[in-house]
Amino acid sequence: MLRLKQLTSHRSTVTLSSRLLLLLSSTGQQHKAILPNNIPARLTSNRFLDFYQLGNKDAIEKERARLKDEMNRGYFADMAELKEHGGKIATANKIIIPAMAAVKFPQLEVNSSNGKCFKLPITTYGTDTDSMKDDIPKATLMCLSFRATSQAMTDSWSAPFIEAFKDSNKVRLYEISFIESWLLSLTPIKKLLLLILKKSKPEENGVLHKQTAYAFGDHYYFRKELKILNLLTGYMFLLDKFGRIRWQGFGNATPDELSSLLSYTSLLLKED
Repeated sequence: MLRLKQLTSHRSTVTLSSRLLLLLSSTGQQHKAILPNNIPARLTSNRFLDFYQLGNKDAIEKERARLKDEMNRGYFADMAELKEHGGKIATANKIIIPAMAAVKFPQLEVNSSNGKCFKLPITTYGTDTDSMKDDIPKATLMCLSFRATSQAMTDSWSAPFIEAFKDSNKVRLYEISFIESWLLSLTPIKKLLLLILKKSKPEENGVLHKQTAYAFGDHYYFRKELKILNLLTGYMFLLDKFGRIRWQGFGNATPDELSSLLSYTSLLLKED
């Protein structure tokens, strides 16, 4: 009976991934279809404690705390919250966060659709030559999406942002989709997904382009650091040239919030 349950579970996982790949290949869209909103949010990340840590009490306690945290906050809680306020878990910052009080955006490894792996945010740290410093953006908008439900939310911010700063070479915009499923993070499937997404990349005009990136694997502690709980909404972070978070927004953009975002981005462009 146990063996039958294991086979059934494995078969359902493979079927889900097969359907997802078929959906991607048939739609030819970007990452809108990568993370279907009917997959329970906390079930897409299957983690296993490393073998060598089985005797490590600290590692076991840390994993225990994580499991308790994820069980207390699940897909249905996210969905109830989404129905209540449409993903607007909080209003955007009313003022720009002072540089001295701003915290660093945690470093994140991502893949572009052409398969290139790089780390965000791009800051002045680690640059040695003037030519490299010239490529450092003074303002970067990071739009984070964990499920397909948040795609329209991030678009409500990114489209006006691109229009406002399309001629600036000191501004960057990244839309990052998180793919935490262990199966979709396997190298062969990951390469296939990136290949499909590369073919569907639309052409854009202007100096500022929306750069789409994908973060594969488990990002629980990354989310914890940014206090991200609801995975069905979108998260926007405006960073300065040092990678510090100077403003943040959630869900769908309102006219007032958009005005603040554009105004604060202009302020960052004037900072030395």
